Formats: sequence, C-alpha cells, structure tokens
Amino acid sequence: MKRSIITAALFGLGALAVTATNASAAVVCNGARECWHAPNDYVYKPEFGVVVHPDAWKWGADEHFTWREHEGRGYWRDGVWVTF
Repeated sequence: MKRSIITAALFGLGALAVTATNASAAVVCNGARECWHAPNDYVYKPEFGVVVHPDAWKWGADEHFTWREHEGRGYWRDGVWVTF
C-alpha cells in the first residue's frame, strides 16, 4: 500500500514537471509569415526578425501564415532553419 502511494506521488510530480515545461511554450513568427512552436523560453535577438507570441496565439481570419516545425533551438529564415 505504501509503495503504491509513493509511486502515485512520483507520477504526479512527473506530470507536474511536464506541465511546467509546457507553460513556457510560445508561437514564434518571422517576417515571411512562417510560424513555429518554441517549446522553451528562448531569447531571440532583434536581428533574427521574429515576433514571439503566447502559445495560444492564433492569426486572424484575414491573415495567412505557414506552420513550419523543427526540433531544437533556432528560427526559420527564408525557408531555412537557422540554429543558434
């Protein structure tokens, strides 16, 4: 019984850690209207030319953006993933 309580507590802490990580996610878009999810709080330099939005951000009905996903830290520039 004691072991199952400890296991449940550890599972709960693990779930809390995953939730805390996702809370810092963001949607990032560049001037070419390419957007992607940034799973962490990265610092984008002004010369990257990107705008960081909250994770729940959505573009307007009259706007058009392209989703481009990529793993790792970086940004899209002219259709190419640039790592930083």
